[in-house]
Amino acid sequence: MASEQRRVKAEWTARAALVLALLAGWLPLAPARAQAPTTPPGLQSLPDAPLAAPDAGLVPTEVDVRRAEDGFALRGTDGGTQPGFEAPTLVADAPARYPEALAAHPVAGTVRLELLVDEEGAVAEGRLLQGLHPLLDEAALHAAPGLRFLPAKVDGAPVPVRLHFEYRFEAPQPVAEAGTPQAPVTLRGLIRAKGNRKPLAGAVLVSSAAPDMAVETGPDGRFEARLPPGRQSVRINAPGHKPGFFLEEVRQGEALEVVYGLEPLVVNPYETVVRGDRERTEVSRVTLQDAELREIPGTMGDPFRVMMLMPGVGSMLSGISYPVVRGSQPAATGYFLDGIRVPILFHLFLGPAVIHPDFIDSIDFFPGNPSPQYGRLTGGAVEGRLTRPRDDRLHGSAYADLINAGLFLEYPFQSTGTHVSVAGRISYTPWLIALAANAVQPPGASSSKLVLDFYDYQARVEQEVGPGRLRLFAFGSSDTFGTQATSDDGTTALQSVLFHRVDLRYRHPVGGGELEGGVTWGLDRFALGSESASTGGTTLDIDQSSVTARLGYQRRFGEAFSLRSGLDVDNKRAVVSLLQRTASPTGGPFQELSVELPLAIATFSGFWAELQWEEKDSPWTVVPGLRVDNYHLSGGINHVVVEPRLTARRRLGEQLTLKGGVGLYHQAPTTLISLPVVDIAALDQGLQQALQVSAGVEYKNLWGFDVSLDGYVNPMLRTVELTPFGNEEAPIQTPDVPDGIGDPRDPRNPVPSPGPGGRRVVRGMAQEQIPVPDIGLPDVSSRGLSYGLELLIRRPLGGNWFGWLSYSLQRSTRHVRFTRFNDQDVPVGQDEADLPYVFDQTHVANLVLSYKFANNFTVGGVLHFNTGRPESGNLTSRTMTEGTDSLGQPRWVRVDRDKVDRLPPFFRFDLRLSKAWAYDTFTLEAYLDMLNVTISQEVIAFDYAGGIGFPLEKRPTGVPIVLPILGLKGRY
Repeated sequence: MASEQRRVKAEWTARAALVLALLAGWLPLAPARAQAPTTPPGLQSLPDAPLAAPDAGLVPTEVDVRRAEDGFALRGTDGGTQPGFEAPTLVADAPARYPEALAAHPVAGTVRLELLVDEEGAVAEGRLLQGLHPLLDEAALHAAPGLRFLPAKVDGAPVPVRLHFEYRFEAPQPVAEAGTPQAPVTLRGLIRAKGNRKPLAGAVLVSSAAPDMAVETGPDGRFEARLPPGRQSVRINAPGHKPGFFLEEVRQGEALEVVYGLEPLVVNPYETVVRGDRERTEVSRVTLQDAELREIPGTMGDPFRVMMLMPGVGSMLSGISYPVVRGSQPAATGYFLDGIRVPILFHLFLGPAVIHPDFIDSIDFFPGNPSPQYGRLTGGAVEGRLTRPRDDRLHGSAYADLINAGLFLEYPFQSTGTHVSVAGRISYTPWLIALAANAVQPPGASSSKLVLDFYDYQARVEQEVGPGRLRLFAFGSSDTFGTQATSDDGTTALQSVLFHRVDLRYRHPVGGGELEGGVTWGLDRFALGSESASTGGTTLDIDQSSVTARLGYQRRFGEAFSLRSGLDVDNKRAVVSLLQRTASPTGGPFQELSVELPLAIATFSGFWAELQWEEKDSPWTVVPGLRVDNYHLSGGINHVVVEPRLTARRRLGEQLTLKGGVGLYHQAPTTLISLPVVDIAALDQGLQQALQVSAGVEYKNLWGFDVSLDGYVNPMLRTVELTPFGNEEAPIQTPDVPDGIGDPRDPRNPVPSPGPGGRRVVRGMAQEQIPVPDIGLPDVSSRGLSYGLELLIRRPLGGNWFGWLSYSLQRSTRHVRFTRFNDQDVPVGQDEADLPYVFDQTHVANLVLSYKFANNFTVGGVLHFNTGRPESGNLTSRTMTEGTDSLGQPRWVRVDRDKVDRLPPFFRFDLRLSKAWAYDTFTLEAYLDMLNVTISQEVIAFDYAGGIGFPLEKRPTGVPIVLPILGLKGRY
C-alpha cells in the first residue's frame, strides 16, 4: 500500500444549545504515514487514496488548525487562541480503495465530500460536493463512514460539526516483482455483510499473531492471508459495519477457508447511489428510487402511491390514490410499466398498486410535457421501471400486514444465462371484516357481508441470446368489492375489475444503436352483478382484449446528436355480455337470458421520434420531437393527429439550469378513471386535444438541497370527459326503440337476418340474432384551462435522512352551461362560463421527512395540506343560501354555479415507524405505517337541513379515512 500525503483544510461549524459560530482557515498538515495494510495478490498496484479535509461554509472568524502531538491546535488570525472550542481529532483512517476497473486507464484527482461528524465522533452522513469519476466518487462515499474522530467540543461538551473532506486519488504505479517467494496462503475466504450477504470490498483483516500483516479484501469481498500457524484472534474492520472479532486455529501447511459476516451499522441505509443517470432532456420529471419509494409514511410501502406527494398533484379525496395531475381528469394521466400501459394502477382505490414493490427499481413522474414516447394522453405520465435481475444468488422477500401478504423470489441459472423472477400478493381483508362483523353483531343480524378482495401476480423470465436479451413478462390484477350473501335471504351485489398482460420483447444491438421489438397481449374486464337465491339476478361483463406490437430504436450520432424513435400498433376488441336469471313462476329451474354483444373493434397506431442535440461545450440541450397517431374504429370512424413537441434546457453553470417546453397532445374520450371499452366506444365523440406549455428553473445543491420551480399553462382545446358532471340541466336524450323488437318467439315479431352490430340472444337452447338500436350519446365536448406554479425542495438520499417539500399553486377550469335561480329557488335562465373544475384545489402542500437512527430505528412523517374543492353539486353538495319560499317561509336556495363556495381546507399527518434487524443470511423489519394519524376528517359535502317550519341548519359531512398498517417483512 502506498504511503499517503494528507493536507487538511477545515472550517468547522459547531451546533449546540449555545450557538457558536467559528472559523475557517487553511490547515497545512505535515506529511503523515497511515497504517498500510497489505493488498491481496494481484492488486498491489492499486493504492489507497490519500485523505484531506477542508471547509464547511462562511464563518465570522478565521483560524488556523494545525496538527499537534495531541490532535489539532487552533490559532486565530491575530496569533491568539480561540477559547471554548476544541476541534475534532482524526483517530481512525478509512482509506478509499482505488477501483480495479480504472487500473488500465487510471484517473487522478480529488473527490470532495461534506461530512457531518456527530457528538460521538462518528460520520453521521456524507454528501458528494465535487466528483471526479463515478467509480472514484463511489469509493470515497463508501469509505467515509469508516472515519472516526474525537468529537468536537464547545466549552467541554461534545457537539456535532460539519466539515469538508477530500480524498485525493493517485494513479496506481506498477510494483516490481519481488525476488523472494511468498509464504503459502494459510487463511482465505469471503467477508460479507450480514443480512443481504453483500461482499464487502475494502474490508481490512488484522491478526493478533501478525499485526503488521494486514490484508484487504478485493472487489468481490474475498481475501488471502499468509499468517503464521497457531491460535490467534482475527479482527475485521469495514466502513459502515461494526468490527468483527473471530478466533481461528491456523495450521502449518493447511489453508483454512472461512466466511465472515459483519453486522451493518445501519440496516438498509439511505445510500447515495452512484449510477449512470439518464441525461435530463425533459422539462418536468421527478425520479424516485430506493427508500424514497418504500419508506414514505402513509403509502403502505408502495412506490406508486408516493407520487400523490409530488408537486402538481391533487386528489379526488384524501387517501384515494388516483392523482389529479395539473387539473386534468385522473384518466388523462397514463401509467406505464417498462413501456406497457397499465389500465388500473391501484387496488380498491385506497390500496397498494397492482405491482409488487420489489419489482420496481425507480419511478419517473412527468407532471407535464412528457416526451413523444408517451402518446394518447392529455395529462401527465408515470413510468415504473423494473429492477434488473441479479445474477449472484437466490434473492427473496416476504411480508404480511393487516391487509395483505406478499412474496418475491428471484433466481439466476448461471449456466444458461437465464433469470427467473416471480411475485404475488393476496388480500385477506374479507376474512378480517367477517371476523370483525361477527364480533360486533348478534348471530343472524345480517344476511350479507362486505367484500373487499384483491390479488396480483408478476412473473419474469430473461434470457441472454447472443449479444441481445429476450424477456417474457406476465402480470395481472383483480379487485372485487361489494356485498356477498351469507344466507338465502341475502343478496350478493359485487363489482370486479381485472386485467392481465403478457409481454414478450427482445433487445439487440443494430447499426451502432439498439433495436427493441415486442408484442403484448392483454385482457381487461369490468363486471358487476346482483343476485339473490330466491329471485335470481343480473350479471354484466365488459371485456376488452388487445394485441399490441412495438418497435423501437435508439442510436447516438457523433458527440452532439442522439435519436430515439418507435412505432406501435394496438388492436382492441370489446364485447359486452349479459346474463339474467329469473325465478320460474311454476317453481322450476331458473330461467336464463344470455346476451353477447360485440361492441367495437378499434386499431390505434402511432409513430414517434425525437432528436437530442447537445454539443460537448455548449450549455444548450434541445430536443425536438414528433408523434403521429391514427385512431380507427370499425364502422368508418378515423382520426389522424400530428403532435409536435419541443423541449430545451440551458445550463447557467454547474448548478443552475433553465428549462422550457411546449407540445400538443390528444386522447380518446375518458371517464373518471380508466375503464374497458370507453376509449374506443366513444370515439364517435371525437378526440380530446390539449396544449402543454411549461418553463422552469433547477438549482442543484443549494445548501444540500435540490430546488426546482416550474410554471405551466395548459389550454385544453377540446375535452370529452364522460363523467356524471358537466353541463348542468342538460336535456336527457332517450333514443326511440324500434318497433318489432320483443319476444322473438312471437309470430308477430319475425327474427331479422343477422348482420353487423347485432346481438346474440340465448333463450334455453335457442339462439337468435337481434339488431341493436343505435344509441347515441349527447355531445359532452367542452374546453378548459389549467395553469399554476410548482415548487419542489428535495434533500437527496444519503446520510441519515431524506425528504422533500412540494407546493402547488394551481387553477383548473372548464367551460360549462348552468342554470340561474332566484331567491325562491326558481330557475330564471341559462348561462355559461369558465368555472373551476370539480377537483380544483388552489393550494396543495406536502412535507416529507424520514430519519434513520443508528440503532436501526426509522421514524418518518408526512404533513399534507390542501384547500377545498368547489361546492358545485358535482360529487359534492351544492352551495345554498338562506331564502324564502312562495309563502315567505325560510328555506334553502341554490346559489348559481359561478358563485358557489369552496369546501373547507384539509390537513392530515401520516406516520411510519420501523425497526430492522440483520441476521447472518436475512434481514427483518417490523413497521407501523398509518395514514391520517390525526384522524382528520375531510369535509366532502354539507347537509342543508330544515325548512318547512323547521330551523335551517348547515352540517358538514365527511368520513375520516384512516389506514393503520402493522406488518413484518423479511429479505433474503
